Amino acid sequence: MTTTLDPGVVLAPMAGITNRPFRRLCREAGAGVYVSEMITARAFLEGSERTDRLIAFDEDETPRSMQLYSVDPGVLARTVEIIRADDLADHIDLNFGCPVRKVTRKGGGAALPWKLDLYAELVEAAVTNAGELPVTVKMRMGIDGDHLTYVDAGEIAARAGVTWVALHARTASQYYGGHADWDAIARLKDHLAPYGTPVLGNGDIWTASDATDMQARTGCDGVVVGRGCLGRPWLFGQLADARAGRPIRPDPGVDEVARTYRRHAQLLVDAFGEHIGCREIRKHHAWYFKGFRVGSEVRQGLGRVASLAEIDALLARIEPGQQADPQVVAAPRGRTNGDRTVTLPDGWLSSRSVGLRRQELAAAEIDASGG
Repeated sequence: MTTTLDPGVVLAPMAGITNRPFRRLCREAGAGVYVSEMITARAFLEGSERTDRLIAFDEDETPRSMQLYSVDPGVLARTVEIIRADDLADHIDLNFGCPVRKVTRKGGGAALPWKLDLYAELVEAAVTNAGELPVTVKMRMGIDGDHLTYVDAGEIAARAGVTWVALHARTASQYYGGHADWDAIARLKDHLAPYGTPVLGNGDIWTASDATDMQARTGCDGVVVGRGCLGRPWLFGQLADARAGRPIRPDPGVDEVARTYRRHAQLLVDAFGEHIGCREIRKHHAWYFKGFRVGSEVRQGLGRVASLAEIDALLARIEPGQQADPQVVAAPRGRTNGDRTVTLPDGWLSSRSVGLRRQELAAAEIDASGG
């Protein structure tokens, strides 16, 4: 059965963040497509407890969206074929946007679309073996301002028959710094218009108003939200309001934030046990309580919690009744570092063809967060 995907709102995969508990919180807040943490196709074929955990979905989760990363068309083809045959997902998203140095220095991630032949083989391998499963592509603008790839890569994906193309409107050299170039999203939308392929925009969506502004300015068919929802799963409810033309619900005060944070911790414990669950929730407290008056001892304690009882004791010490500061809510969150030289294999930029370099690319297929 063909899965119908609404491209309006998509949760971007983020390593260590977009696991089953966080996706549940986001799904409960609003409608959208909530993509799993990225896995490599090779790791999928080799199998491991960690990989099995990353590709697990809740029984009521639909559509089940899985993001794959690969540099080997044969490995990707086998992986997609198994996912389809064993009914492991309803949607496959391909990552070509990872800016991490240990990936790009081997020619993977955001560096890979520079080699147009290999990139085309990968996309075609996924689409051909997916059958009726929709396949989508997420990418960056390119390596740097002098080596842009997104127009060529978008057209190749459209010709291959992908369901949509999502563009993080930064180059790999920008990493997560500076401002996303929304005009690039508009250019890609115009370029792919003859193919009828939807284009989704990603980058600098911190509020629901940012999403509506992006769509109005670029004409994109939907938005992909990453760092903007860190500590704010209710953003997807606000995005639902904006799409429906309703008044956008206000940001919650500290009392509701604390309740959501506590539920997030409980879901993590239910999924992974108290030891791992409490370790996982530690990274989230700074995002949830950004802009609120939370004493240093409480903040430090939340960064070390080992039990739900400790969390309850610490949350009880937060001053109740505080309201969200709109300026803080609209500010960037998560990683903001950028402006760096992208490390590439020697001679990588000398040709747009991969040639005989396929073997050295194998080292690029490692676990890393997508961009």
